[in-house]
Amino acid sequence: MGEVRDLAVRAERRLLRLRTRWGRETAVRYLDDLAAELAPEGWRFMKFYQREEFAVPVPLLWIHARATKDVGMVVSVLATSGGTWGYHEAQFGRHGYLCLCGDAEAAAAQVGRLLKHRLFPSTW
Repeated sequence: MGEVRDLAVRAERRLLRLRTRWGRETAVRYLDDLAAELAPEGWRFMKFYQREEFAVPVPLLWIHARATKDVGMVVSVLATSGGTWGYHEAQFGRHGYLCLCGDAEAAAAQVGRLLKHRLFPSTW
């Protein structure tokens, strides 16, 4: 019975990877929504969307403070179970889950809290 479960888990992971690669336009749209939501708070962005320029398999959005580029985070959008998409901290892949896509306001609040904590570690 465990072998069947292992096979199902591997198949789901492969399917999610394929959906992520094929859903590039969807990922870019969600990252743009997140950037638009964070812009009024004063965060700056660098968009790494072009495959030709950047050899990364998924679009990435680097978010950093206006005053410094030393503190920031790179966010990606990955396919999740149930046909949904999720914001993830790119450094940690699927383990860096932040929030479901579709609610850019909640995702912006989550990212804002994490970045503020990185800028000012005594706050949480």
